[in-house]
Amino acid sequence: MRDRKGINFIFLKIFFKDYVQYMILSIFIFNPATSFSQDPVFSQFYNAHLQLNSAMAGNTHGPLVQLNYRNQWPALGNIYTTYSLAYDQYITKLKSGLGVSLLSDNAGDGTLRTTGLTGYYSYRIKVAGDMFLKSGMEFGFVNSSLDWGKLAFGDAIDPRLGPISPGGTPYPSAETPPNETSKNYLNIGAGLLLYSPTYHVGLSMKNLNTPDISFISGLNTGDGAALALPIRFTIHAGAQIVLRPGNKNVDPTFLSPNIMVQRQRDFNQVNIGAYLAVNKVHGGLWYRHSFYNGDALITSFGIKKDFFKITYSFDLTMSQLSLKQGGSHELGIILNFDYLYPKKQDYNDCFAIFR
Repeated sequence: MRDRKGINFIFLKIFFKDYVQYMILSIFIFNPATSFSQDPVFSQFYNAHLQLNSAMAGNTHGPLVQLNYRNQWPALGNIYTTYSLAYDQYITKLKSGLGVSLLSDNAGDGTLRTTGLTGYYSYRIKVAGDMFLKSGMEFGFVNSSLDWGKLAFGDAIDPRLGPISPGGTPYPSAETPPNETSKNYLNIGAGLLLYSPTYHVGLSMKNLNTPDISFISGLNTGDGAALALPIRFTIHAGAQIVLRPGNKNVDPTFLSPNIMVQRQRDFNQVNIGAYLAVNKVHGGLWYRHSFYNGDALITSFGIKKDFFKITYSFDLTMSQLSLKQGGSHELGIILNFDYLYPKKQDYNDCFAIFR
C-alpha cells in the first residue's frame, strides 16, 4: 500500500558533498488536521484473506495456516516490514468459520512497531441454490510502541554538518518526549461475503471503533475529535473460470480475475488483475492505482504441492520513485491441512485462489 503511515513518518534523504546519509525525520501529528495512519495491506490478498475480510474466515474444512512477509521500499533500508501468521478453518456443525491472526508492522526500522492479535468469526447461510452469504466479525488487541531515541528533528540538524557536531556528539533537540511511548487499544471490524461456484463479492470494514492512536495526550484533529485510526472500507470481487478440470493427480487449471477497491479517510486505491493456476504452478498480474496516479504493477509467481503453497510477488513502482525506493517484495506461504481428512474435500465455491 502506498504512503502507508501518512504524516506520522516523513523520510528524508539528505545529500552531502562527499557522502550520502539517510535520516528519518518523524513528525508526530504536529498537523493533526491532515495526519492519520493507514493499515498495512498485502499485495497477496489471496494469501492473507483474514486481512482482507473477516467473512473469509473458514474457507477450508481442515486447518489453514498462512504466513506472510512484506518488505516495502527496501532500497531505503529496513524501513517498512510487515509479518503475519494466521490460522482459520470451517466448523461444519456450527456453520461457522473461526480464525486468529498475529500481525507485526515495523515502520522506520523499528521506530514505530505495531503488533496485533485478532480473532475472527464468520457465519454462513444459504441464500438460494448454490449461492451463500457469510457475515464476519473481528476483535483485535493492538499495541503500538515508539522508540523515541531513533527520531531526528529539524532543530537538531545543522544545515552544513548534519545531526553530528564536529566533536562527534549529536546536536540536542528541544522536542519533549511524550509521557507514554506504548499504547494499547481494541480494534473491531466486520464483513460480508456473497458467493457462488463462479463468483464472489465482499464488503469489509476495519477499525470500526476508530481507536485513538496518538501518543500525545489531548491531541485532536482540530475539530475536537481525538486523533483516530480511520475506518478502512474495502469492496472486493472475483470470479473463477475453470479452463481444465483436475483429477487425482493433476490440479485444475483456472483463471481468477479480481478487483479490490479500498478507501481509508482521504486515501483511495484500486487493484485490478488476474490470477492463473496451471496444475502445480500459479502466477498473477495486477495494476494498482491510487485514484490520482498509477502506483504499481504487481507480479507474482508460485508453486503448490499437496498441502504446501508458496508465492513470491514484487510491486514495481510506476513513478520516478521506483529506482530510489526499490519497490516491494512479498512472500506468502500456505499450509492447507485438508489432506488430513479421510475424504477428499470438493468445494462448490470460487475460492481456490485463497487455498
